[in-house]
Amino acid sequence: MILALKVRLEPNKKQLSKLFQSAGVARWAYNWTLAKQEENLKNGGKFIKDGDLRKELTPLKQTEEYKWLGNYSNNITKQAVKDVCDAYYMFFKKLSDKPKFKSRKKGTPKFYQDTEKIKFKDGKVRFEKIGWIRLSEKERIPENARYKNPRVKFDGIHWYISVGIETEQEQVELTGVSIGIDVGLKDLAVCSNIDNPFKNVNKTKKVKKLEKKLCRLQRKVSNKYEKNKEGRSYVKTNNILKLEKNIRKVHKCLDNIRTDYRHKVTTEIVKTKPSRIVIESLDVSSLMKNKHLSKSIQQQGLFELSKLIQYKSKKQGTEFVKADKWYPSSKICSVCGHVKTKLLLSEREFKCECCGAVIDRDKNASINLSRYAVSKETLVS
Repeated sequence: MILALKVRLEPNKKQLSKLFQSAGVARWAYNWTLAKQEENLKNGGKFIKDGDLRKELTPLKQTEEYKWLGNYSNNITKQAVKDVCDAYYMFFKKLSDKPKFKSRKKGTPKFYQDTEKIKFKDGKVRFEKIGWIRLSEKERIPENARYKNPRVKFDGIHWYISVGIETEQEQVELTGVSIGIDVGLKDLAVCSNIDNPFKNVNKTKKVKKLEKKLCRLQRKVSNKYEKNKEGRSYVKTNNILKLEKNIRKVHKCLDNIRTDYRHKVTTEIVKTKPSRIVIESLDVSSLMKNKHLSKSIQQQGLFELSKLIQYKSKKQGTEFVKADKWYPSSKICSVCGHVKTKLLLSEREFKCECCGAVIDRDKNASINLSRYAVSKETLVS
């Protein structure tokens, strides 16, 4: 299996400039390819393969207008072309949305590095035509390994390098138990084999304090913009730039807290070594349409939680199952099997009309998920 590793870069000023320029080259190649495909589609032509578009780039670099492309790795432009073509192919197959042009202001700076050219040694990484850059963690990524899909990305504050490395599946003796996980907003996750639920980290004092700080900074920067308004445009002063940088830092801090908590929760669940994990399948995109709950759902990161459980289960050989989204896990009595016809969201306790059992709504759902029928399950590879 392939294990993904991500480490922060510590570039100097010259290297930092080169990283941003490389990301700009990748964005230019992406937009150039997308423009070619759009024009070809408009004229009634067939899909252009990435190999044909790459061949067009080679003579383009010889021209006076685009000779600056020779200062950067040709693998950056090649992969950007391939990424667009893959996205366009998925769009034609109706598997994804139509790819959009990347913006210099709003887009995320990122680019690709060739697997043969990238090197790791003594806590540093070598990029083609950039040189050696120091890593924040020395032994995180092993040296002389076979790397998969190296990507360099800027998150608004720091640059990161992420690579995939082939690893053997761990030999873990499983318990033979099937567990169910009910996720939600009141608690992040309720497990059938763990008594106490995993609380919602967004309700902690630390997160609430940071969110208040974020609101204050956002109001402050909004007032600054209004004061520096000239006609219909806004003037960005140094004070505005400082405030926006502080806002990005608070956003990153909140994201780190939530991501760290999700990792701790999923690790604790998988460490129980069950043979099977069943998690409810939620239509997150539909849930996000509820304006009263959309922010809370986004902060919980339920899709990310499911992904973490999936790859950690696969790593130790545990079977991962997503229950059908129409499976009434909350309406079934875990004691006698009676199915309720109606259950309001405000009812936090499940009271069975048939056997009289009283149990926490989420705990009841997790127990039912652990018994999810084999004939109905959808295995996730």
